[in-house]
Amino acid sequence: MAIYAIGDLHLSKVVDKPMDIFGENWIGHKEKIIADWKEKVGSEDTVLIVGDTSWGMNLNQAIPDLDDINELEGRKILIKGNHDYWWTSISKLNNLYDNMKFIQNNFYEYEDYAICGTRGWLCPNEVKFDEDDEKVYKRETKRLKLSLDSAKKAGFNKFIVITHYPPTNDKLEESEFTKIYEEYNVEKVIYGHLHGKEWFKVGLQGTRNNVEYYLTSCDYTDFKLVKIMD
Repeated sequence: MAIYAIGDLHLSKVVDKPMDIFGENWIGHKEKIIADWKEKVGSEDTVLIVGDTSWGMNLNQAIPDLDDINELEGRKILIKGNHDYWWTSISKLNNLYDNMKFIQNNFYEYEDYAICGTRGWLCPNEVKFDEDDEKVYKRETKRLKLSLDSAKKAGFNKFIVITHYPPTNDKLEESEFTKIYEEYNVEKVIYGHLHGKEWFKVGLQGTRNNVEYYLTSCDYTDFKLVKIMD
């Protein structure tokens, strides 16, 4: 059994949204991801998908993309991204598939770990952070705590968090998210959202204050899944 992660699949089986407008490396990106997935992932493995999964504007448009993911090996655990407009009630999503689950205020078990998470949001910064951002930021920190607290109440004390947005601003400064990770002794945080070489530079990676951070936007990983844990 192993845990893999990848983010920002931006699948578009129904919606016409070619990703190669963002660079030649995106040409055939879905096929690259699927080929790597089939090479690495077995039926007993778990894949964490950290948001921006489908360009579908509603669930009906997203279902063909979700079906394609469901057909791949492994258990899949998904978090919402900023472009996942199709994301509907969590109970409805979690009734869609037997082996594909969605996180919103809840958690899922992996051996003696709880996999928790929330979408996240922009962290306070000097470029763009207004009152509306502040409201969403506070809401997302509450949702993160709800997810972690639900796992704690179930008896877990080892945590992996998946989130879509990076945990800090572009200066890698402390945020309410990083404070929560440290407060709850979260071991690993996996996120995406960042695209392009300049933005990759402002993604917190490696270990800080005993928390290990992973950037897994698929163009950062060369459209390959990242092994998080054996």
